Amino acid sequence: MTPNNSHPFRVLIVDDEFLIRWALRQALEVMGYGVIEAADAASTRRAMAAAQPPDAVLLDYRLPDSNDLGLLSSIRRSRPEMPVIMMTAHGTPEMVKGALDLGAYRIVSKPFEVQQVAELVGEALKAAR
Repeated sequence: MTPNNSHPFRVLIVDDEFLIRWALRQALEVMGYGVIEAADAASTRRAMAAAQPPDAVLLDYRLPDSNDLGLLSSIRRSRPEMPVIMMTAHGTPEMVKGALDLGAYRIVSKPFEVQQVAELVGEALKAAR
């Protein structure tokens, strides 16, 4: 799936676990997406401020330097139209409600099927158009 200018959609994968980033990268690249990775909130903020920011974000709830919805809130303020899919192994009802209230497209519980999450990215990008 590519945008109208024929450059692939860029997806930012934010997770402090290397193997999760690696698996998601593999699945998304096979689907034709460009992938950016970040392992913490600081790297995420840099990626969001880059000259070519991502078109969608897969965002882990707990990172070494962020374990609340502050990073999601920051992303939504800077790019309110951009789909953000939260990933978490710590999804309380309050966290899920808070993320949805902030505009998260979906919340995915870990462990998850990598291919299903990759397909969810495509669904989110299509819905954002």
